[in-house]
Amino acid sequence: MARRHVSRREFLQQVTLTSGAVALTALPMSLGHAGQSGEPKLGARFIGKLEGPELVLDPAKWPKKLGEAPMLADLVTAGKLPPVEQRVPQEPMVVKPVHSIGKYGGTWRRGFTGPGDAENGNRIVSTDKILFWDFTGTKIMPCIARDWRLSDDGKVCTIFLRKGMKWSDGHPFTADDFVFWYEDVYLDKDLQPTPHPDFMVNGKAGTLRKRDEYTVVFEFPEPNFLFIDILAGSTAMGGGQATQQYTGRTMGAYMPAHYVKQFLPKYSSRDEMDKTAKAAGFDGWLSYVKSRWDWRLNPELPTLGPWKTVRPINTPTWVLERNPYYYGVDTAGNQLPYIDRISMGLAENLEVLNLRAISGQYDLQERHTSLSKLPVFLENRSKGNYEVHLDPALHAGDAVVFTNQSYEADPEIAKWLQTADFRRALSLGIDRNQLNETFWLGVGTPGSLAPAETTPESPGPEWRKKWSVLDPKQANALLDKIGLAKKDSEGYRLRSDGKGRLRLECQSMGAAFINYTQIAEMMKEHWKKIGILVDVKEVEWNLFTVRARANEHQLAVYVADGNEQLFLYPRNALHVDPVLAFQGFPIARWYATEGKQGTPPKDPELIRALELFRSAPGKKVAERRQIAQEIWKILVDNQYIIGTVGLSPAQMGVRIVSKRMGNIPARQINAQHCRTPCSSHPATFFFKA
Repeated sequence: MARRHVSRREFLQQVTLTSGAVALTALPMSLGHAGQSGEPKLGARFIGKLEGPELVLDPAKWPKKLGEAPMLADLVTAGKLPPVEQRVPQEPMVVKPVHSIGKYGGTWRRGFTGPGDAENGNRIVSTDKILFWDFTGTKIMPCIARDWRLSDDGKVCTIFLRKGMKWSDGHPFTADDFVFWYEDVYLDKDLQPTPHPDFMVNGKAGTLRKRDEYTVVFEFPEPNFLFIDILAGSTAMGGGQATQQYTGRTMGAYMPAHYVKQFLPKYSSRDEMDKTAKAAGFDGWLSYVKSRWDWRLNPELPTLGPWKTVRPINTPTWVLERNPYYYGVDTAGNQLPYIDRISMGLAENLEVLNLRAISGQYDLQERHTSLSKLPVFLENRSKGNYEVHLDPALHAGDAVVFTNQSYEADPEIAKWLQTADFRRALSLGIDRNQLNETFWLGVGTPGSLAPAETTPESPGPEWRKKWSVLDPKQANALLDKIGLAKKDSEGYRLRSDGKGRLRLECQSMGAAFINYTQIAEMMKEHWKKIGILVDVKEVEWNLFTVRARANEHQLAVYVADGNEQLFLYPRNALHVDPVLAFQGFPIARWYATEGKQGTPPKDPELIRALELFRSAPGKKVAERRQIAQEIWKILVDNQYIIGTVGLSPAQMGVRIVSKRMGNIPARQINAQHCRTPCSSHPATFFFKA
């Protein structure tokens, strides 16, 4: 029996019914396109003007008097905390809120999905980064550093810290915390077995030294003009304390030396530290110290962000409370943050989290709120006392097909995965418009993986559709041409080695922002029409990555975000990250180790793209952008990663906001390098009453 195409109205009604909400009789027929009367797209009505807070960089305009939250003032009165003038640095970060000076108090209610949902908190406290991107995502701003300077030759990066800045326990934060990280942690082979690419240029390691108490110097043997962007981006080197646990490495460029020293064998002995670790329930000192510098697990760890953990992430309620020594103030001199605490309740699954958001149980939630629930969110705004904001992302990879360029278990499958025209045929066989209508409600942009045309790294609008439109005639012609012309009685193509039907396996990630399995199942039906049989297999995240790292997968459907800045977050586009490289881990290991491990790519075009990527750090911005555009042309033309739909709010862009909250941007930048939502400075959010 022929499969019937489900109309958008039917789909929206099904979404509503399965969510337990009322019917959508009051909603216009179209979410993504203009209605019959010519009214604007419904989705567009909830995409506001990009806005955000700004930093005041002129010391002459800084406030002369400081204020503080009542809960901290009470502690000062009780003699349990120094006065605010002794807690805020002489050179604070002064933030002009997006709308108004806020009010102190309240608990921000959110949802999270468990210990693996670290980014739920990481992104909120990310003003512990050295540098930062402003709310537009286009300008680098100071963060824990008050200023920076890059030498004319690009070899020396000098970071100037804020005088008088302190950790959350009141201990001074100085250049010594950078030196400790570099000498005692990063250079320790047990803790960091190999140098990290973020701290290298052309395969050569950088160094770090202290000039004085508040000045840190990074030096490289060759020009590294990209390093400033790395320190500001969502990178291992620039991600702040979150990277020390989220990447499983020792990155972040600084650590609270006065606290972490006690867990290192260097300051006692390995036997003593192993004994202490085992008494605490760990297998040895290495796993113990990594748990101690994990800000979300260890409430005792000194931090720099606006809130710190007081109840860890591995409990049913992850609770953060204001940092009394936070270095930021508003333009009236009030120490930030305005909100006292953040309470994240564990949701058993994403459906539960979304239902709680629909019923108004969260004050602000942009993580895990599903675009598929948009009609229900809109219908229940008044009842839940919230507003809906849509923030389209700059990346085009909401759901992509990673083709494993290192696969070798089945030589026949490997041959086709490594054939450009085969990948192009798969891409041409996908009905992206149907995917967009069904899973993105028409608000996404179908096409390739290339970033938004508004970004300076975009190769141009013509590359949005290159090999990325539905064209079954051309797809069939390509498959016939490369040697897959023979078919069986059901129309499926036969292997060229005579071993029967060509059958591919596609693994999809379950329980994520987007329903990758259903998307993969729909693409399976599309590929059936060009004679390609694909089996879809859903696996949870750990198995998804384990299989990929073991080089066992053929195709994989998952997100490819962060590609709006190729050189800051390349792992979802190029084979460069040995930790996450679903397009071929052996190639990524080969690249990261400069050929000492892994397997080189067979495709000369891919080699050229990797060589271009390696050359980029030594180039200034204009030339670097040209290199990025050239790399994108190679990637899109060869379809190593097949894009489907993106540039939408599906990933971190469906924002549910209580009407009680203030200083909420009408639209915020949705981009990996900006650590969404942190570029909106959550420390300035407040409760109106």
